[in-house]
Amino acid sequence: ASPLRAFEGELGVQAPVGFWDPLGLSKDGNMDNFKRRRATEIKHGRISMLATMGYITPELTGKFPGYISNSLSLKFADIPSGLSAIAKVPALGWAQVVAYCGFCELSAGSEDWKSGTPGDYGFKVLTSDDPAEKEKKLAASGGLLR
Repeated sequence: ASPLRAFEGELGVQAPVGFWDPLGLSKDGNMDNFKRRRATEIKHGRISMLATMGYITPELTGKFPGYISNSLSLKFADIPSGLSAIAKVPALGWAQVVAYCGFCELSAGSEDWKSGTPGDYGFKVLTSDDPAEKEKKLAASGGLLR
């Protein structure tokens, strides 16, 4: 039997495809590696969703008042959206972004795949108390709604 069969019962496996691993990352059947990758996927998926909201929100609600850099007389309103912001934000601002990303990556939740359910922080607004309904929603989201 294929080692991939070990993952057929995992959250997010959907008919008719079943367990889908096009790069073959799980071909060894190692459950610890699978759980670590699943936790990383959940974390990075949530960060991507936050990044999308960070892109959309200033367009809808406006930007912060004041200066992003007093010494350069650069206002938040002067920073464009999207990739053109890369050249406008001062280097120290990017250093803060990188430091925060590092903090998020190394802080709470880095080892939760070993001891529990990754991404389960007890916030159940979008899930359900009904086990069947909860399983359906979790399977559809790939576990992002934990």
